Amino acid sequence: MKHILTIVFAVLVLVSCKEEKKTNEDIATVATNADAKLQDIAYESFGKKITSSDAISAKRMAVHYANMTVGDSIDAKMIAKVEEVCQSKGCWMKLDLPDGEEVMVKFKDYGFFMPKDISGREVVINGKAYVNEVPVDEQRHYAEDGGATAEEIAKITEPKKTYSFLADGVLLNVKN
Repeated sequence: MKHILTIVFAVLVLVSCKEEKKTNEDIATVATNADAKLQDIAYESFGKKITSSDAISAKRMAVHYANMTVGDSIDAKMIAKVEEVCQSKGCWMKLDLPDGEEVMVKFKDYGFFMPKDISGREVVINGKAYVNEVPVDEQRHYAEDGGATAEEIAKITEPKKTYSFLADGVLLNVKN
């Protein structure tokens, strides 16, 4: 009886390892296909020098964010479209995620800024993705930097859970 249990356990371990390997191959194939697409794009670099290889899509990053809670963070590299940029000096930007969500991107140590006229363009960002709660005064500051009216700023009255990203490097697609 003892030998049968050992054999059953060994078979289960082998089967579970085989399935894990298949999942990793599927992910690698997706990343390789995405990399092939990204390699043909010309980028302008800001901050730390990064490459577009292994960047995940905004759709896939949204899944990671959905599984995170306030205080969680992960190392990430993602590709997304710019929705808005700080019009004061380019010190932050917002990126589109599926389903109307967005990511608030700041730049590590304010070491670099982005051009103010890049809304609608594609970027690759590298750094730390995290979820936090933004206080009212900080939301109002961002709204003011973004060019919001006094009435729009006054409507901000509650802290807001946000998807955030601290980027150490950014690639800006020069063709779109």
